[in-house]
Amino acid sequence: MQPTSVRAVITGGVSGLGLAVATRLVADGGKVALLDVNDAKGAEAIATLGDANARYFRTDVTDEAGVAATLDAARGFLGGLNAAVSCAGILGSGRMLGKDGPMPLDGFARTVMVNLVGSFNVAKAAASLIQHNEPGEDGERGVIVNTASVAAYEGQIGQAAYSASKGGVVGMTLPMARELARFGIRVMTIAPGVFWTPMVDGMPQAVQDSLAATIPFPSRLGQPDEFADTVAFILRTRYLNGETIRLDGATRLAPK
Repeated sequence: MQPTSVRAVITGGVSGLGLAVATRLVADGGKVALLDVNDAKGAEAIATLGDANARYFRTDVTDEAGVAATLDAARGFLGGLNAAVSCAGILGSGRMLGKDGPMPLDGFARTVMVNLVGSFNVAKAAASLIQHNEPGEDGERGVIVNTASVAAYEGQIGQAAYSASKGGVVGMTLPMARELARFGIRVMTIAPGVFWTPMVDGMPQAVQDSLAATIPFPSRLGQPDEFADTVAFILRTRYLNGETIRLDGATRLAPK
């Protein structure tokens, strides 16, 4: 896929990793639709990216009908749809047996709904539209990129819900790629390590330094631009399909 031909929907697109992806794709000549639930940040993002290149759509990724309607509207704005990048997610931390007793099930379920079910919901709605595109080189019609986490592999204490949700994203990557191959749609997942995001930015400097020290090389937090570079690489490299790429500086999470 040529950078200038990218017409992408990006969930979690108004901040952090999602905004970095949107910024990169627009800089390369593409157009983006930003799906998120923060109206104020959405307006800021569009002011930066330009309303000719980007549009904000308030979207709950767990709402099946809402996502389908939003993607249809986004396709109209974009003049087509050939990429869907899911960056929306919540941390959902909490111990199974906490100080106040067992974890309430609704907290676990909410994390899985947003991170896993939300990713699937967006992917299937996007695939339903992308399947009708005219095939390009190698018969490609589009690309779906999901976001997991290294916690899918080495979840820490208190990350049962988060790790389960991200492990599910990793697990559905290959079967989705296999199923959608006949439509010329590729499916890839990125599993980032500890990245510099608004959530991390709010942590004390000592905590940030401690996190960086656990990363073998480079011993620093990942930068959102590096995540965006990886998405751009996936979009233009057609032989990448059905795989999860760890983007983590060789870190392996300790138990806590």
